[in-house]
Amino acid sequence: MAQHPRITLVIPTYNRSSSLLRTLESVALQELDPTLWCCLIIDNGSTDDTAEVVERFAAEHPKLSLRRVVEPQAGVSHARNRALQEATTELICSIDDDERINPDFIEAYLRFFDTHPDAVVAGGRIIAEYTESRPRWQSRWSEQLIANPIDRGPDPHPFPEGKLPGGGNMGFRRSSALQVGFATELGRTGKQLLGGEENDFFLRLREAGATLWYLPEAVIWHIIPPEKCTLEYLKRLARNNGLSQMRRAVLRGENPNWMLLREGLKWVATLLLCCTMLPAKGHALFLMRREISRGILAGRATAEKE
Repeated sequence: MAQHPRITLVIPTYNRSSSLLRTLESVALQELDPTLWCCLIIDNGSTDDTAEVVERFAAEHPKLSLRRVVEPQAGVSHARNRALQEATTELICSIDDDERINPDFIEAYLRFFDTHPDAVVAGGRIIAEYTESRPRWQSRWSEQLIANPIDRGPDPHPFPEGKLPGGGNMGFRRSSALQVGFATELGRTGKQLLGGEENDFFLRLREAGATLWYLPEAVIWHIIPPEKCTLEYLKRLARNNGLSQMRRAVLRGENPNWMLLREGLKWVATLLLCCTMLPAKGHALFLMRREISRGILAGRATAEKE
């Protein structure tokens, strides 16, 4: 008797066909019986050769259940919401198109949800992998913004208050995810580096009573190319991070003044840290905090006009 898929691997993508191919090559190495899972690629209106790359890859791996769906509405949140509509399984795990996964990645999520029937959402380990050398100005704080590495040890456990999974390595039950969805006001659109949709998603699930679980067996390597290892990229990402923080706070009905107060406290911590670092790292950290603050202020000004 033929088995039906029990879990769907979702990969949103936009104009990164070569990166997507590298991700798919790691997907093809999954050790789980391919009849138990399927892969859903949400093409967010790519204009490169993504369609041809996926078609060719599917032809070369006929045993895999691989489906590409086009979501024309720009924005990763629209793509993720489309995945929730298109998926035919209750269990979903989701990665990004600039990652590679370990061979038992999908099986780890399937096994976790089978053995934790009350669990709704989980997130795994994220390891930064630089295609060239790690920039000398990189510190754990700037790397957190660029690569979001997560390693909370060898055992599954709930994320503590104040800590969240990373959106590039998450699994959840479709029925619960449909109740909250991904906020389309947040998240990347094209080359815009806005974010925050994953944090918003996790926070609303937590507020609905869900426990956010850490799953160490599900591992992704976040590929960091040279173009993400420049101070200009760090500044642009930081500014958009601040803008996203304020936009998310407004959406959640939070008082913007509290965010400004927290940012002031972070400035104190940042300046103290800069004094303990090598000059290059301290300079990068200062630039990062400055641009985050600028983004927060720009987001507040926009909110006041609306």
